[in-house]
Amino acid sequence: MLSVWFPRLASDARLRRRPCDAPFALSLRAGNTDHLHCLNGQALAAGLSRGMALADARALCPGLVTEPANLASEAAVLSALVHMAQRWSPLVARDGADGLITDISGVAHLFGGEHGLLEDLHARMARAGFACAVGVADTRGAAYALARHGGGQYGGGVAESDRILAAIGRLPPAALRLDHDTVTGLERLGLRSIRDLTQVPRAPLARRFGPGLMLRLDQALGVQSEPVSPERQAPHYGVRLTLPDPIGLQSDVMAGLSRLLHRLCASLASNHHGARRLALELRRVDGVTALAEIGLARPMCDAGRMAALFARAVDDIDAGFGIDQLRLTAPVVEPMAPEQMDQTRAVGADKLHDLITRLGNRVGFDRVQRYAPAQSHIPEKSFLVLSAAYTDGDEGEVLAHAGRPLLIFPPEAIAASGPAPPARFSWRRMAFTTAHSTGPERIAPEWWLDDPAWRSGLRDYWKLETLQGRRLWLFHTPQAPAWYVQGEFA
Repeated sequence: MLSVWFPRLASDARLRRRPCDAPFALSLRAGNTDHLHCLNGQALAAGLSRGMALADARALCPGLVTEPANLASEAAVLSALVHMAQRWSPLVARDGADGLITDISGVAHLFGGEHGLLEDLHARMARAGFACAVGVADTRGAAYALARHGGGQYGGGVAESDRILAAIGRLPPAALRLDHDTVTGLERLGLRSIRDLTQVPRAPLARRFGPGLMLRLDQALGVQSEPVSPERQAPHYGVRLTLPDPIGLQSDVMAGLSRLLHRLCASLASNHHGARRLALELRRVDGVTALAEIGLARPMCDAGRMAALFARAVDDIDAGFGIDQLRLTAPVVEPMAPEQMDQTRAVGADKLHDLITRLGNRVGFDRVQRYAPAQSHIPEKSFLVLSAAYTDGDEGEVLAHAGRPLLIFPPEAIAASGPAPPARFSWRRMAFTTAHSTGPERIAPEWWLDDPAWRSGLRDYWKLETLQGRRLWLFHTPQAPAWYVQGEFA
């Protein structure tokens, strides 16, 4: 087993993007106080430590440069390192938030032995900008202990197959991945090393500290097995086409794109996924890469429809002196389970989705919206404004809103009095005469919500047909007498 520990994972990842020749630390807020989360070598040399309050750290080191920590970004970096570590073994898994565990059985000879593998690992990690400490042993627990508590610049190195206890016996009990309370209790008993745990009766320790202590000890010494469960890597959807001669015509690019789309769609269909975003990279002979991206309103793996959507983006690309390589990737995918298709409905739905896709790529998908009914009797809340690209058209059962107008807008006051609809009134600087009225429809406010627009109480809604041809929706508030126009029928 090979254990790799990255003591400065978050700060190393940040400094790879923007180097800083000064003490640097990432801070993390806990409660009402900012604490140091990860430090670089200069900050550690200045006497700072992880977990120290940020205010104390600034007092101790006035030149400290800090930034807020991003735990999601740190997890993404560790995922990338899992992929990188597959160079040394196909069985790689995370080991905590800052380490990896790898099963290198039958692999070390490919690098000239275990020491040769470690040299290659340290060299590549140094070029990538990550400091690491490693430990190699026959058991996962022993490798973990050597990497994190072995001492030295690069960890504890390699433990011989039949000398595990000799390699880790001097290490503290914390190297066995024990909780803080258990480690503190062992130190109070004078058990300050792993070797000390092997020289006292097991039963009293198990009764006092629980079976977890003996389990971790047995796993480290090889009495209990602890295999590596590698993480399942998400499939990568990308295809490439290298051309023997450069091309520059749009028709040639579209022909190459069609071949790539068929290969990509076959890969997506085999994993029951659909693409939501596609990126086409066109490498020119002068080394410049042109990029064409499109978004899709729905997950899709139809090569013909996607090729048509690329036509406009490809037409805007400058081919320069020619294009010699095409690379197509699907950076964003979503599950797309097989479904029973109806020919008539499928064609209509596809046309609508293609329209939303074209509009979304031009003006932005968040700006392409649709209205959906909502389960509320309040007119202003009887509909929702949703993104057309990220919601379905089927909203299920909703409340029936008989006789609602085509347009609903915020209430606009008019000069009128009395509970009956006014015979004449003025609205938006226009005079109207009532020809026919229907109502009232009484709607009560939602008493469990404090809506300022409904503090006037009940509303009696009326449909008015005017001699001028306008069909309006008015309401009267009997508890605070007043009349308002809130909608207009077609």
